[in-house]
Amino acid sequence: MKNPIKSDGYTGLTEAEAAERLASEGYNELPSSGRRGIFSLAFDIVREPMFLLLVACGGVYLLLGDIQEALMLLGFVFFVMGLTLYQERKTENALEALRDLSSPRALVIRDGVERRIAGREVVRGDLVMVNEGDRVPADALLLSCLNLSVDESFLTGESVPARKSDDEPDQNEVHPGGDDLPFIYSGTLVVQGQGIARVMATGIMTEIGKIGKVLQAVHPEETLLQKETDRWVRNLAVVGLSLCVVVIVFYSLTRGDWLNGLLAGITLAMATLPEELPVVLMIFLALGAWRISKKQVLTRRMPAIETLGSATVLCVDKTGTLTVNRMTVSKLYACGEVFDVGSGSELCMPECFHELVEYSILASQLDPFDPMEKAIKQVGDYFITEREHFHQDWALVHEYPLSKELLSLSRVWKSTDDEQYIIAAKGAPEAIIDLCHFDDNQIAQLTTHVTDMAAMGLRVLGVARALFKEPVLPDLQHDFVFEFLGLIGLADPVRSTVPSAITECYSAGIRVVMITGDYPGTACNIARQIGLKDADSVITGAELLRLSQKELQERINDVNIFARVVPEQKLRLVNALKANGEIVAMTGDGVNDAPALKSANIGIAMGGRGTDVAREAASLVLLDDDFSSIVQAVKMGRRIFDNIKKAIAYIFAIHVPIAGLSLFPVLFHFPLILLPAHIAFLQLIIDPACSTVFEAECEEKDVMQRPPRNSMEHLFSRQTVVVSLLQGIVVLSVVLGVFWFSLNRGDSEAQVRTLTFTTLMFSNLALILTNRSWSTTFFATLRRPNMALLPVVTGGILFLVVVLYVPFFVKLFKFTEIHSLDFLICFLAGLGSVLWFEGLKWSGFFRNIHTSC
Repeated sequence: MKNPIKSDGYTGLTEAEAAERLASEGYNELPSSGRRGIFSLAFDIVREPMFLLLVACGGVYLLLGDIQEALMLLGFVFFVMGLTLYQERKTENALEALRDLSSPRALVIRDGVERRIAGREVVRGDLVMVNEGDRVPADALLLSCLNLSVDESFLTGESVPARKSDDEPDQNEVHPGGDDLPFIYSGTLVVQGQGIARVMATGIMTEIGKIGKVLQAVHPEETLLQKETDRWVRNLAVVGLSLCVVVIVFYSLTRGDWLNGLLAGITLAMATLPEELPVVLMIFLALGAWRISKKQVLTRRMPAIETLGSATVLCVDKTGTLTVNRMTVSKLYACGEVFDVGSGSELCMPECFHELVEYSILASQLDPFDPMEKAIKQVGDYFITEREHFHQDWALVHEYPLSKELLSLSRVWKSTDDEQYIIAAKGAPEAIIDLCHFDDNQIAQLTTHVTDMAAMGLRVLGVARALFKEPVLPDLQHDFVFEFLGLIGLADPVRSTVPSAITECYSAGIRVVMITGDYPGTACNIARQIGLKDADSVITGAELLRLSQKELQERINDVNIFARVVPEQKLRLVNALKANGEIVAMTGDGVNDAPALKSANIGIAMGGRGTDVAREAASLVLLDDDFSSIVQAVKMGRRIFDNIKKAIAYIFAIHVPIAGLSLFPVLFHFPLILLPAHIAFLQLIIDPACSTVFEAECEEKDVMQRPPRNSMEHLFSRQTVVVSLLQGIVVLSVVLGVFWFSLNRGDSEAQVRTLTFTTLMFSNLALILTNRSWSTTFFATLRRPNMALLPVVTGGILFLVVVLYVPFFVKLFKFTEIHSLDFLICFLAGLGSVLWFEGLKWSGFFRNIHTSC
């Protein structure tokens, strides 16, 4: 039988008092996150330069009468708008998840009667009864408890349940975590025992409510890529539209032809407006999210993908991230011998350990809820096949609870065929030593083994047994004569994939920092197991409280382990790293991690074991909870940024000759070479090239052997822009050379346009091939797989043949028939326009520029 806590003598609030407090203080739930309306979100989106540019480009196509192109572009606009609205809505669900978690059912005492009510109706001053398996409905002070242990891991990060007591409270110890404290907290889980407590705080005033307030106050930052793209798009749009107006006025005044002047201006605007930039950014990030999802990583905020490549610090929560968050028996000590349970080297357990396991099971619940008791039962089920060791016919007659004075519990059993009582005890080794009345030599000998196990990061329990023949059981455990049976060492094991993932992080120049609510000894031991650098250097939460922000920013550069840390301190650590110029990725799975996940440059939540709150606050979610997936995500992030850079370089390069050919005839009174139809045709090659060919490029072989990209490095760096402009200028010079050659040969306007456009098309294809890599020649890159390259190149050549040789399109584009010799001249000129760049690559000039695969 058990000795349950009785509600006798407790009256609690009256129903009238409870109703009054409910009316004045509100429901026991977190307030709504203040959702913004759909129109407010939409208004913010339509003010974005990217959105305005896409709309403007669609409008230009409408003015040109190209309905199909306009509708396609505007359709993409609404798709982007819908996707952004969806992401915004998902982000605002974080506090909703907190709200659901913090409102369980509750058993209260009102008017002296036990009643079960909705958790949201619990008020301050209520008396609540909690039992094994219950979710605590509010922050409360224990008035009475029996063997009460509470899992507070989602608040503290500790994998081991916190033992509770009903002693007088110390106001300096009002915080989650730690043993023998009389406080229980909303949303935590009772894993053992029972208790009666008075509610001290509800709703937003609880510990989980405070986390919600912090989470609401943290706003994710706009990434450098977003800021930079917005700035370039805005500036180039202004330049393009200004040139458009200048060309219209200049052409009309010098030639007196307003219609062709308008046509020339619109052509130049189409040539200079970088409508591909926002499209490229969105498509690369969207397809990047799809590719990363194939690596079991869900992307919740697409800008985080490009930030992955520049991550310099990875802050890791220990419990459930580095470890499996499941207690297991690691070592046993009995009869002077040690048995390594987790080694797998022995198929069976030696007989001398059977009694140790047998009595540790007898000292536990029959159907355990406590993680340690579950682990002990699993060992018994696996190693002990003789059913007599489980004594299913024995009856439990009494239980001596664990107390602050004696950290052990004893369970008294009665056999059906024996008159004597059998007592099984387990608890802290020092408590079991006390019960067994060891002498100094025995204590010293056993302490050595306890110390060895503790140094391995194990939680150590002692086990003893006693027999009792008297009919009346004594009041104290000390009145039994106990025999020591052995020690049990339990651990939360490290995930098997973590050590290799940590090694890859170091090879990629990424620093790994462990931030945990667990004890320093346990944290250091786990750090040594996974290969974390400086595994013996640790700063505790108490030390953090004494450090100023400046001192913290200095110390944090040299320490990789932070233990006994509370949620607010996790957020402070992330902010300190960011203040030092680090790009911070933070992993976590509990409610306590949510503010830090949201504040970090990249928040990475666990999908399987993680809470909804953590998942909603994070930028990325590991679907399989595999730490090694982070490495794959970082690799993919670096590849995506490299490929975006290649696409941007190509866009800049190809727009130079297009803009030059649009402006050159206007300035020097030549016939117009390019018309809107020609530029629209070029877009059939440019758009899929920059959005699919470069996106499909593989990563470099050394992508995870180089340091993280400088967070201040611009996507449109001076080097990238200069080289791209130089590529474009050389192509423009070659195309103008063919133009001049044809003009001096006495060709007609249609012939000049045909040769010039054909050369530009081949130069365009050559730019695609050469920009696939800035370190490897395009002949070498042809051997590398790219599913999009062949369709784009062959499609471009096929379209060119159609407009050059099909009469309808020849007339539409104002071309003329081209001879095979001229076709060959155009092909060689286009290919020759990039040979200088290939020569620089061959000489190793771009060896230090990591934009190749």
